[in-house]
Amino acid sequence: MPTPHHPHEDLLVHLVRTSPLTPGEAARMVADVLAYFSETTEEYVRRRHGELQARGLTNERIFDRITAELPARRVAAPALSARQLRRIVYG
Repeated sequence: MPTPHHPHEDLLVHLVRTSPLTPGEAARMVADVLAYFSETTEEYVRRRHGELQARGLTNERIFDRITAELPARRVAAPALSARQLRRIVYG
């Protein structure tokens, strides 16, 4: 079983009990999920911009999409205009 000093012990025990994950795999999965959701708004905007740009989307479509995605983040981001999004990406 996971170590009793893990801050998310109850979650790790649940994952090991309800899935084929080993304690180590469950701990790594929880760490990955927490890291994903710990991104700041700026980090998220930059990462998503790069991902969407690599798919060939234009900035107009990228900023519309990011604007729609931000409210669904774990910690709701403030409403950002396209200009604010551009400033995060390009400085």
